[in-house]
Amino acid sequence: MAMARASSGLQYPQRFYAAASYAGFDGSPRSASKAVRAKFSSESALILYALYQQATVGPCNAPEPSAWNAVEKSKWSSWKKLADMASTEAMRLFVKILEEDDPGWYSRASNFVSEPVVDVQMNQNSSIQPLVENGNSFPETKTISTENGNIVEAQDKDVVSEGFGSVVVYDQWTAPPVSGLRPKSRYEHGAAVIQDKMYIYGGNHNGRYLNDLYVLDLRSWSWSKIEAKSVAESVEAPSPVTVTPCAGHSLIPWENKLISIAGHTKDPTDSIQVKAFDLQTCSWSLLKTYGKPPASRGGQSVSLVGGNLVIFGGQDAKRSLLNDLHILDLETMTWDEIDAVGVPPSPRSDHAAAVHADRYLLIFGGGSHATCYNDLHVLDLQNMEWSRPTQQGEIPTPRAGHAGVTVGENWFIVGGGDNKSGVSETVVLNMSTLVWSVVTTVEGRIPVASEGLSLVVGSYNGEDVLISFGGYNGRYNNEVNVLKPSHKSTLQSKMTETPVPDSVSAVHNQSATRDVESETGQEGKVREIEMDNVDSDAMKSRGKGTNEHLIATLKAEKEELESSLGKEKAQTLQLKQDLAEAETRNSDLYKELQSVRGQLGSEQSRCFKLEVELAELRQKLQTMDTLQKELELLQRQKAASEQAALNAKKQSSGGVWGWLAGTPSNEKADDA
Repeated sequence: MAMARASSGLQYPQRFYAAASYAGFDGSPRSASKAVRAKFSSESALILYALYQQATVGPCNAPEPSAWNAVEKSKWSSWKKLADMASTEAMRLFVKILEEDDPGWYSRASNFVSEPVVDVQMNQNSSIQPLVENGNSFPETKTISTENGNIVEAQDKDVVSEGFGSVVVYDQWTAPPVSGLRPKSRYEHGAAVIQDKMYIYGGNHNGRYLNDLYVLDLRSWSWSKIEAKSVAESVEAPSPVTVTPCAGHSLIPWENKLISIAGHTKDPTDSIQVKAFDLQTCSWSLLKTYGKPPASRGGQSVSLVGGNLVIFGGQDAKRSLLNDLHILDLETMTWDEIDAVGVPPSPRSDHAAAVHADRYLLIFGGGSHATCYNDLHVLDLQNMEWSRPTQQGEIPTPRAGHAGVTVGENWFIVGGGDNKSGVSETVVLNMSTLVWSVVTTVEGRIPVASEGLSLVVGSYNGEDVLISFGGYNGRYNNEVNVLKPSHKSTLQSKMTETPVPDSVSAVHNQSATRDVESETGQEGKVREIEMDNVDSDAMKSRGKGTNEHLIATLKAEKEELESSLGKEKAQTLQLKQDLAEAETRNSDLYKELQSVRGQLGSEQSRCFKLEVELAELRQKLQTMDTLQKELELLQRQKAASEQAALNAKKQSSGGVWGWLAGTPSNEKADDA
């Protein structure tokens, strides 16, 4: 098989220094200005100057030149507009702008560039060969195509000779060649990064829970298994116990330890268990906690906020979905159940959570037994209040089992599924503007379109990379995939909101919002670049046009803000009027209430008097009844007396009829 030699390109910062030397920024001020003037337009020269200063000196702290010196004024303004851009970003933008203005610069810079080379096989469409440099092997993933036996290098502008010692495409998932003993295929495992090493613990493989621990060195991309020692329950009970296999747990880096919290087990406990793995002693220990611990669960989210772990949701051992909120203080190891105000997310598991500005907890997606969600909820950790803000941009589809990681103010979401298929797109949410955008979309059944995968952020050569592992999409896998987010993707949501002046769009559209460590600039004295021979009139006119455009943009923004402020003032005035009316109505109602209360008091007093009178009348009535009975008795006695008197009278007046009839002897005696 025929072999050829292909250039692999220089690494940063050497590539930047080569580009600066080619552009003419390495000689005396006079020769440098001549070289820049000869090769580039005035606008490009200004931008290259500003980027060079930002990369080698840092942010502009120099005093503003006087207005009469148009050249120095333009140079100072271009540099000042870069604000706090990282030096590494300035280096990359310098090279990118140079390539746009002079695509063949690299081949013409061979006089002062010493390149390492790699062997490339001719009769293949692509080749991946290791690059050996200083005795270290780095995976080479640069794609080189062949046409008619000639080697043609890819001309994609999103390809940079950086990361993993090779050319890496931005915003595309790639599978770096890894070595060593790979972990068993799995999903619902835990993953965490400490000191350029990714640790994988536990998970589910073919329905069986795992308890193994592996580590991937992110510098050499080599796997190795950690033979962990037995677990000690605590200082009080040092007897070793077995590490329980689990899945659906969370793995959190804390100091020089890995904290494994919650998770499904074969024989679940009543409450959540917290385990810690010491990276120095390679031993597990069960941590003793205080307070009321949450019920055991899996599929929850665990977020590290300062020295606290915030736990939300999940599914318990009885398959009941949860939406409770708990906090574990890692200093005191004390649990605290939080009763937040507002409407919390519905009970769910396998969702994603992120923390923004050390104050806001964001919950996205997740699922119940039959439904997947794509809602976004925010918890203010200071006020402990839930809210559901409005999402903007390309809102993701419902999903569960996805993974997320934050880079600066951007929240990347990968994978997941909707009970039908895996999700193929990788999305990013700007947590400041709540605008979604799609980073990339994969095709076919590949690991990053899986459920239960892990996602971590690592650093390579001072640049952030996303690293996914494992997952299930019809089959279990143990593959590692890497995505290098471009600065375009991290700024895309902001760029759709804010117009950018044309003169600085080449810089602003590429500036990163995530935190990037500054690299050391060139050693020795930084030479000032003089550009006094550049056509000052042309630069002055361009600067004037730029300023006018910038002023127009600022005026438009000012008018928009004033309009918004006016609307807010009108709304505030209307609310004040409504409040005044409500207070007036409240005052009237209060007066009416007081009047009713007075009337009610009067009625109660009158009723009391009536009740007293009624009692007196009842007493009189009872007296009248007694008198009536006595009267009737007297009347009967009177009637009886009258009857007796009448009878006696009849007997005493007998007359002749009594004589004829004969008078009793006693009566005769009486007569005598």
